Amino acid sequence: MTVHRVVPNFTAAPETAKESRDFYGLLGFEEVMNLGWITTLASPATPTAQISFMTADRTAPVVPDISVEVDDVDAAYAAVRESGAEIVHPLQDEEWGVRRFFVRAPDGRVVNVLSHR
Repeated sequence: MTVHRVVPNFTAAPETAKESRDFYGLLGFEEVMNLGWITTLASPATPTAQISFMTADRTAPVVPDISVEVDDVDAAYAAVRESGAEIVHPLQDEEWGVRRFFVRAPDGRVVNVLSHR
């Protein structure tokens, strides 16, 4: 399995989203996605260097701590299920073009594992 990118997800209040975007803009990040409830910033020079701010997750019960994009989310899901790890959000296709699931890591963090469709 290949990891394409890893993105930290910060929980943010709606009223601080613009301030966060402006602050990280000082470090060279630019907005590359804004769905209202999630905003992702990326480095123009290194597009896989990203951070996201989430007010809530649109379809899941929690905001994940980190997102890991893999080349085969179905294989990742099978491996995680076989390990006995806790699935927090089931594998599903989302309307914004990803297939994903959430799993709880041993340290308690919630990991969003996804592939773009």
